Amino acid sequence: MARILIVSTSADDMNGHKTGLWFEEFAAPYNLFKDAGHDVTVTSIKGGDVPIDKASIVKEILPKFQDARRALHDTKALSEVDPASFDAVYFPGGHGAVVDFPNNPQVAGAIEAVIKKDGVVASVCHGPAAFAHVMIDGKPFVSGRQINGFTDEEEKSTGLEDKVPFLLETTLRGEGATFLTSDAGKEFAVIDGNVVTGQNPASSEAVAKLVLAKLATQA
Repeated sequence: MARILIVSTSADDMNGHKTGLWFEEFAAPYNLFKDAGHDVTVTSIKGGDVPIDKASIVKEILPKFQDARRALHDTKALSEVDPASFDAVYFPGGHGAVVDFPNNPQVAGAIEAVIKKDGVVASVCHGPAAFAHVMIDGKPFVSGRQINGFTDEEEKSTGLEDKVPFLLETTLRGEGATFLTSDAGKEFAVIDGNVVTGQNPASSEAVAKLVLAKLATQA
């Protein structure tokens, strides 16, 4: 049994646009991790109830996601856990992620703590905003890594290009990432060593399955 840390955004506003966590990007991997028998700890940047982007919730939460929804109430703050005690850390997206993941010392510390113990670092969609500007051993975390995330093309299609503080693909490419892409909206996930990334909401289960496969090889 592995210990998996999930870190959610706590941001509910992006330059005047109401936002938060993209629910399915949390809920589907949460279920897969739990169903595989792993110990899952859910945190958020500030702790407390996690804001959810209303666009990511259909009229009612599906029964299979009820436990995941409850897990987003009264979360621990990231500062309250020791990331080095986990075997994997996963950053789901939602536009809130581009607000409070970058330039966050606790986020950067969690990534460094897990990667330096040969753990798995994973994210999906806007979740790789956690990687932006993270320096490890004097170089950008993404430098030389094959990763992906929400593409510039997909961002422009949302109509929120003028609201996001930066374009994820452009930023990570600028830090030396080999940013791989697939068709907009299509499932696409990449694993490079111990780093797993997915392009969009359709990719969240694929990311979780790659995390589980990687953890199985390390058990």
